[in-house]
Amino acid sequence: MKKKVIISVSLLVVIILLHSTPSMALRTHVFFLGYPIAAISSGIIEDKEHNKVDKDKFAELNAKAYTLTNPPIEKATQTKLRNFLVRKFGFLHFAEYYGES
Repeated sequence: MKKKVIISVSLLVVIILLHSTPSMALRTHVFFLGYPIAAISSGIIEDKEHNKVDKDKFAELNAKAYTLTNPPIEKATQTKLRNFLVRKFGFLHFAEYYGES
């Protein structure tokens, strides 16, 4: 029983750490998409253009757009995975692909 509790708490701590900031959530998402090198090496900047244009929509979603400076290229469609939306739920952040536009 004690071993299960320790494993559960450890897993919870890791999840919290990986989603504690927008950049960590974005790096975690890119890593699990299958691009570990890009997740570690790419820079992350706030996407001011999307944040300005979609200001009301993002405020409703409690989200911000971010851009990878050195994005990975998806193998199937050969598109750059550049723009991501990071949403905040409580104190945790979760990223999702936003599109190339």
